[in-house]
Amino acid sequence: MNGEPKSSGQTIVLGVTGSIAAYKAAEIVSQLRKAGHEVFVVMTRRSMEFITPLTLATLSRNPVLCDLSEETAGAWKPGHIELADRADLLLIAPASANTIARLAHGFADDALGSVALATRAPLLIAPAMNGKMWDHPATRMNVETLRTRGALFVGPAEGMLACGYEGLGRLAEVSEITSHVEKILAAR
Repeated sequence: MNGEPKSSGQTIVLGVTGSIAAYKAAEIVSQLRKAGHEVFVVMTRRSMEFITPLTLATLSRNPVLCDLSEETAGAWKPGHIELADRADLLLIAPASANTIARLAHGFADDALGSVALATRAPLLIAPAMNGKMWDHPATRMNVETLRTRGALFVGPAEGMLACGYEGLGRLAEVSEITSHVEKILAAR
């Protein structure tokens, strides 16, 4: 045994938001699949400016939900509700300041917000943003609101940020994110 938690082969819904760190979602999906999990990706409109749904669909081997209007017509249950019900964990990585604010205030006018409100699965959030945005009182309040509701956080990490600043705001390392995922799933 190498100390790694055994995979339980559970279902993870990965929310990808508009951050330069969205490209790391490909590695997150790959690592979760390698651990034996089924992964479904939900992308925000802004995330598609950084990584394509095709990349994440190929890696996850599942369709990617980008827009509520794309849901299968005639299905008895909306796709976002089906994903919310199937999820053993909702992981949002990267989570932008905008998405954290939307989650804290319960906005559900996009696919990710709708899944987040409908699921009863644990919520793990991996923030990625400019350090000044992370430290802003509004963001700190939104994070505290989410923590009060039971959301868990991994990161952000410290280091060089895409904007050229150095500080707190980087997406946590993929290995750290996947380790948190395994611990949460093992505790269920």
